[in-house]
Amino acid sequence: MGVEGTLEYISDLLSSVKKKKKKKQTTTVALKIRMDCEGCARKVKSVLSGVKGAKSVDVDLKQQKATVTGYVDAKKVLAAAQSTKKKVELWPYVPYTLVANPYVAQAYDKKAPPNHVRAVPVTATIAETTVDDRYTNMFSDENPNACSIM
Repeated sequence: MGVEGTLEYISDLLSSVKKKKKKKQTTTVALKIRMDCEGCARKVKSVLSGVKGAKSVDVDLKQQKATVTGYVDAKKVLAAAQSTKKKVELWPYVPYTLVANPYVAQAYDKKAPPNHVRAVPVTATIAETTVDDRYTNMFSDENPNACSIM
């Protein structure tokens, strides 16, 4: 192990001193694109396939979703999709199990795919009004005059 081990150790040291290039990470960019027909979907797919670094492009017409996978930048993919003159935004939906309060006004969206809600910050909470408090107190067990029907 003497000379060979030492030479290997020194070569490892010298190679680690050299500047290493950062390898680009494979990313997945999901977009919500307004598409009406198969022709729109084909046009979007061809434009997104032309983005430098795109390895695969999946277009889901039913969900109005396009997914680009590869060595791409989200801003470049968004700009390319906007060049189609369609209404485009980054995919705003997440599974409802990942959101603390999925039924707050900011998160709930009728147009969302099944079991998905809009991604909202954690600080979004349910705002109670004085009317809600009044009804809560009216039917409270601690209020002796709560409900005269019972």
